[in-house]
Amino acid sequence: MPEPTRLLIERDGPVTIVTLNRPDVLNALDATLIDELVAVLAECDCDPAVRALVLTGAGSKAFAAGADIGELNALSSSIEGVRKARSGQDLTLAIERSRLPVIAAVNGFALGGGCELAMACDIRIASENARFGQPEVNLGLIPGYGGTQRTTRLVGRGDAAYLCLTGEIIDAAEALRIGLVQRVVPAGSLLDEAKRIAHVIASRAPLAVAACKRAIVGGAHLPLADALALEALEFGTLVTTRDFREGTSAFLEKRAPAWEAR
Repeated sequence: MPEPTRLLIERDGPVTIVTLNRPDVLNALDATLIDELVAVLAECDCDPAVRALVLTGAGSKAFAAGADIGELNALSSSIEGVRKARSGQDLTLAIERSRLPVIAAVNGFALGGGCELAMACDIRIASENARFGQPEVNLGLIPGYGGTQRTTRLVGRGDAAYLCLTGEIIDAAEALRIGLVQRVVPAGSLLDEAKRIAHVIASRAPLAVAACKRAIVGGAHLPLADALALEALEFGTLVTTRDFREGTSAFLEKRAPAWEAR
């Protein structure tokens, strides 16, 4: 793929760190950044050496302050609006559909599309200065990158309605209380903590990690009986893999497993 102009890419062993790099506009998500992020996700997904991904924002002020308002202001038809929403939704779906666990390291503002981007990730770690919100009603819009749906699934209907209808911004402590994030850490420890978690996940059986993500993401939208059937199917498939044999044998032999992803 061409060299990204809106992203910084760093490899740390089996972990790839992707940094949204538009700090002068608080890492706003314009069309180019969205396209580049989709492409990087696809490239990492195809690389067996990559086991986990950390997504963060450049600078101390923002993870991503939302969609590019200039691009939004240029929209002039319903068709253009639908296409704009769908482009952001395609990005968030690409994160959910990736085999890779994606950890959002949220520093500063995660608003609008930035909050929606973080919610599509598997795990969210926030710095103490992080701020979250869906303020689209202040622009005469609604969340369009999945915000009305993922907030409901993550924090429940009441808190989702509060965030989306008031447009108010909440701090990291409140985001932790309602379950929007999994952990809050000092700003100086944010990236180290996200990378630590990513490396822990990367050390686990890769086929099992991918299957676990598929079961969680796919089952979240199903009735319980269907979700349990999906879980059983993933469980049964893993029993046929070399990694399963290696993991159980290593446990019985009291040694570290050597995963093959087969």
